Amino acid sequence: MEQASLEVQIKTLPSSPGVYQYYDKNGKILYVGKAKNLKKRVNSYFNKKHDSHRIGVMVKKIHDIKHIVVNSETDALLLENNLIKKYQPRFNVMLKDDKTYPWICIKNERFPRVFPTRRVIKDGSEYYGPFTSFKTVNTLLDLIKGLYQLRTCNYDLAEEKIQQGKYKVCLEYHLGNCKGPCEGNQYEIEYNKNIEHIRQIVKGDFKDSLLKFREQMKMHAEAMEFEEAQKIKDKIDVLEKYQSKSTVVNPKINNVDVFSITSDEGYGYVNFLQLSHGSIIRSHTIEMKKKLEESDKELLELAVVEIRQRFNSLSREIYVPFSINLGEDIKVTVPKLGDKKAIVDLSLRNAKYFRQDRFKQMKIIDPDRHVNRLMAQMKKDLRLHEEPRHIECFDNSNIQGTNPVAACVVFKNGKPSKRDYRKFNIKTVEGPDDFASMEEVVFRRYRRLLNEDEPLPQLIIIDGGKGQLSSAVKALDDLGLRGKIAIIGIAKRLEELFYPGDKYPLYLDKKTETLKIIQQLRNEAHRFGITFHRNKRSNAALGTELESIEGIGEKTAVELLKQFRSIKRISEATKKELVDVVGVSKGSLVFEFYQKKKEKE
Repeated sequence: MEQASLEVQIKTLPSSPGVYQYYDKNGKILYVGKAKNLKKRVNSYFNKKHDSHRIGVMVKKIHDIKHIVVNSETDALLLENNLIKKYQPRFNVMLKDDKTYPWICIKNERFPRVFPTRRVIKDGSEYYGPFTSFKTVNTLLDLIKGLYQLRTCNYDLAEEKIQQGKYKVCLEYHLGNCKGPCEGNQYEIEYNKNIEHIRQIVKGDFKDSLLKFREQMKMHAEAMEFEEAQKIKDKIDVLEKYQSKSTVVNPKINNVDVFSITSDEGYGYVNFLQLSHGSIIRSHTIEMKKKLEESDKELLELAVVEIRQRFNSLSREIYVPFSINLGEDIKVTVPKLGDKKAIVDLSLRNAKYFRQDRFKQMKIIDPDRHVNRLMAQMKKDLRLHEEPRHIECFDNSNIQGTNPVAACVVFKNGKPSKRDYRKFNIKTVEGPDDFASMEEVVFRRYRRLLNEDEPLPQLIIIDGGKGQLSSAVKALDDLGLRGKIAIIGIAKRLEELFYPGDKYPLYLDKKTETLKIIQQLRNEAHRFGITFHRNKRSNAALGTELESIEGIGEKTAVELLKQFRSIKRISEATKKELVDVVGVSKGSLVFEFYQKKKEKE
């Protein structure tokens, strides 16, 4: 009955642009989405099998569908954004940003004050912003204060009150920071001209202020007022210095918003740059939590609408790294070359830096989230069927064909698990044969895990090329584990990843965390194997002379070396000292051996 009801709702949907809302059986909203064609979009959720598990879960919960028809795609975008913020549905993208931002207020009054605030009051005052930090606001206000003399008092400077002499100038006047309009020392028309220049500066346009100051400087210089001219020149220098710091592209690029996105399995990170006359007047990055494995295009469309609303942007053009649909009211440009492309690249760099900073914070604040994201990313990058929570990496060591050994290192949740490391002496292979050695070690490792009913890894990494990988795969075949454990090989030089039976290697971006984890595994296996090999060679070299004594084996030699530390000390030990360590029979053999050796010398 429920399904029939849904089918009827879907069939009766209009083919118009609008917003649809999914509800569960308890009337709780599950999801809000926009569509160019409501009927076609909603129908797509029910007539195909979804790759995303989360979408499948959501579709099973849908009990009721509501919709709102609008005039255009732009209206649908805005309405979707507002409904998501209002209802915060379970399966919608979460915008991880709820801060209150600062503004610069130009107060609606005679001789307007200019000050920072977090509260926007509808009293006719002008508000510029919001800005992403108070640091930016204070920098701008310090610049304005250095250029223009503005009042800071909150007196009602009505003309009749000034004429009545109700106010007296304060310390700010005596310090030269205010011209004293409270006593009629400054005309309103002059003050308002300064306010108009301040409006332009806050918007990122310095042209009028620079022109005004240059005219004033020239006027003072012609009147031989060089001290006043120097003061004006200092203001020009301050303004030009501030402008040069903020100019990053062609000054002809004016009133443009720039957006870019980078993402991983769980989150999207969208950067916003606002440009005015080639200057960045605002930069902000938001984090968006994915709910239904949304694409970068879907995330960016939602973020553009949200950010432009939040920062009251009226720009008619935006630059983005790829095409998105924002309706007909906004011009969307995808730059390919030059200054426009450079500013999009700068925005993308900001998004990536923000993502890196979040990773560092996550490792400290929420390590579980960091691990979950890393595992999901590795699963995607390496095309695995499950997350590689348990990874094992093998490496052979047989320098100059002597003392062949192998090492197995284990990573759990992306970190070394040193208590699970294992080292192997090669037993069945004669001479330096890396392929046969790898087959032996892999077979022994997983035969033991199977016999002891220990958990198997989700991923095996073989340090070597196709030959080593084939040998390891043969061992898994013999154990009946082929296809049950993912296995790859990594070639040393070019960081090529090989899959069994795959003709071409996989190349990962050198900056990806997945490749860094694999390299760390490979390096750790190499270090562990080399250390074991070096120790074995050292013990073999030291033990050779002792083991040449008839009746003395490796075990006895090791015991003597542990006690006496060197062959020289063993040769100088008394019979009693030797007997105390290895017993009468073996102690006597060692003592007599060195006594005869001394006699010959």
